[in-house]
Amino acid sequence: MAAATLERTQAAAPSVDPRAGKYLTFQLGKEEFGIQVLKVKEIMGVQDITSVPGTPPHLKGVLNLRGKIIPVVDLRLKFAFPEAPFTQTTCIVVVQVIQEGESAMIGLIVDGVSEVLNLNPADIEDAPDFGQGVETPFVLGIAKVKGAVKILLKIEDVLTLQELRGIVALAH
Repeated sequence: MAAATLERTQAAAPSVDPRAGKYLTFQLGKEEFGIQVLKVKEIMGVQDITSVPGTPPHLKGVLNLRGKIIPVVDLRLKFAFPEAPFTQTTCIVVVQVIQEGESAMIGLIVDGVSEVLNLNPADIEDAPDFGQGVETPFVLGIAKVKGAVKILLKIEDVLTLQELRGIVALAH
């Protein structure tokens, strides 16, 4: 009888939103974005980035991070924001992504890092449907925090595996 009660209790428990948890928030222009903290490996100031010919403008080049070559993406350009000069708060957020079973590190240039937020399922909504022809595959959800809106990124989908492979191959 105890086992049957336990089964009913587990079945009645609400499913946990996998989007809930800790997020590193950062700015691009006036907008705030968030990345799941578990994907963030480190935050560093802007380093010397080696540009790689033949890559799209948002792929700024590659960076030697402790002997490992990682691609660097300017998120402003990737998201079609106007280009802006680097400031004292501009930094590179190094994230680890897994696509099709392959792990890769990517550096993301952002205007500045804000804070780490702990988001509950109630804080997160699905991204709105912007209509036909508008796709937002890298938007995980929209968070409402203290009256502000933060766009949560599904960082694996910001760059495709083909883009990652292409820039690393060009750098070698």
